[in-house]
Amino acid sequence: MAQEIRNIAIIAHVDHGKTTLVDEIIKQAHLFRDNEDMQTCMLDSNDLERERGITILSKNISVVYKGVKINVIDTPGHSDFGGQVERVLNLADGVLLLVDAAEGPMPQTRFVLDKALELNLKAVVIINKIDKPDARPDVIHDKVFDLFAELDANDDQLDFPMLYCSGKDGWADKVLDGPRNSILPLMDAILEYIPAPEVREGPVQMQVTSLDYNDYVGRIGVGRVYRGTLNTSTPLMRVYRDGTEKRAAIKQLFTFEGLTRVEVDEVPCGDLCAIVGIPDIDIGDSITDFDHPEALPPISIDQPTLSMVFTVNDSPFFGKDGKYVTSRHLRERLLKETERDVALHVDVGSGDSFRVSGRGVLHLSILIETMRREGFEMCVSQPQVILKEKHGKKEEPIEVLHIDVPNEYAGKAIELAGTRKGEMLDMEQHGLRKMIRFQIPTRGLIGLRSKMLTATAGEAIVSHRFLRYEPYKGPIQQRNNGVLVSQGNGDTVAFAIDALQLRGTFFVTPGEACYEGMIVAEHCIDKDLVVNIQKAKAMSNVRASGTDRAMKIAPAQVKSLEESLEYIAADELVEITPNNIRLRKRLLTENDRKRNSRKKTDD
Repeated sequence: MAQEIRNIAIIAHVDHGKTTLVDEIIKQAHLFRDNEDMQTCMLDSNDLERERGITILSKNISVVYKGVKINVIDTPGHSDFGGQVERVLNLADGVLLLVDAAEGPMPQTRFVLDKALELNLKAVVIINKIDKPDARPDVIHDKVFDLFAELDANDDQLDFPMLYCSGKDGWADKVLDGPRNSILPLMDAILEYIPAPEVREGPVQMQVTSLDYNDYVGRIGVGRVYRGTLNTSTPLMRVYRDGTEKRAAIKQLFTFEGLTRVEVDEVPCGDLCAIVGIPDIDIGDSITDFDHPEALPPISIDQPTLSMVFTVNDSPFFGKDGKYVTSRHLRERLLKETERDVALHVDVGSGDSFRVSGRGVLHLSILIETMRREGFEMCVSQPQVILKEKHGKKEEPIEVLHIDVPNEYAGKAIELAGTRKGEMLDMEQHGLRKMIRFQIPTRGLIGLRSKMLTATAGEAIVSHRFLRYEPYKGPIQQRNNGVLVSQGNGDTVAFAIDALQLRGTFFVTPGEACYEGMIVAEHCIDKDLVVNIQKAKAMSNVRASGTDRAMKIAPAQVKSLEESLEYIAADELVEITPNNIRLRKRLLTENDRKRNSRKKTDD
């Protein structure tokens, strides 16, 4: 039975077409009836995934082709969700490595391929998006081979099969000038090159690699049976990550069929399954035979590089928007998230604040966005890089940064990365664009993407991945300008905004509710200024057409959640509620801020 199974993970850099390719596999495997509608990016089921066009959570489907059950696992491409990729690769026996026919191997391509080669998985390389006008498949093939060699692939791994593909048009072929009419050559390649799972007889062993949650049954553990047959009727033992053993009883057992889960009594060796009935099941736990409890090797996860402090909202607008506003609510929700996401760390500490560490600003902002949609209200501090001590010296995380820009903006991109302590490694010409590679501290990346997009008229494609820890590179200037801070409480007045427009760029619109200490604009110089944004026009009884001036108010610069988090300084916070994102000073009154700055000077 297990010989008729293939487990494959689809890995690639962000936007190289993983989810679109899975769509075509679903469509051409006829998992939908003719009378059912199929939407694009079928597996991106989460609202945030569909809005942003990215995959955040890995998901799997199964397809039966020529009598063989193929479990297909779709993975995220963003480096911030690398924790997901690392875990699900443990489920697979082989990978489909997708590479864009124009861009070639990118930072995340290297990261995911390195993890796959470490686990000795067989790779099938797919050069995707062949229909692009600037596609260069032969050059990309050489680059992929060089990447395998750089990552110390063995001879067997270097002898990788390769296909040309267009996921959007729904075809794949071994030759570049093939018929281009079906995805089935890819399915044949999976059967031919990806090995079947090894059938290991003996006491059952299954490891949980990801979690799901259902309001009716609680936690669901998803994993793979590595040895024996998992059966609901036999007595089982659960071995925790720390080696503790406890008797386990499975109430329901599911396997994956098409896009759904089907309840079964037993799962053979090599197949993927979902188990229900263990309320506190966790990632890395092993489900073993009761009489022979043998744990599988623990799953290693890269450590977080960035942290933020989440605190209870203490602004005058506290509780007006949110449903969950207390520290107890925050604590419970953050701890619940750590159970689902092992790349996230939460330090509860004391009081109303919690230090949350993750893989990047996007990783943490997705958590914040999810929480505000659930009705949470909170304040979040500036992202801080996690530093380490080694031989008495301070070390910080360094990343490899790729910037793809049109030729005319290359100078600006290099200058901007240089101001953030970026060191240029190489530059490559590709058509009318340049691909520039830097080594840069993680601190330098905070706020860089929005500045890079502004400097290059929105043309830059920025991506990065964690490299290693290196000695601290010295201070980096994050923000040149000060801010305008509201002096009082009340709605903003158009007359006041009009009078202050020369002072800076506003973030608020006329009639918007404000409070003392709230940041309303970016100042044109490098100092903060307290302004009366509620000042109305004096209603005297003298009017003359010559003395009245028509107000012309520029549109407010509305910042997204990520832009807000990257914009704030150390003495500022982002107030997040279900309906609003506001920037504010940590200390709301001007007297408190002056007292605090004097205290710092005295110290």
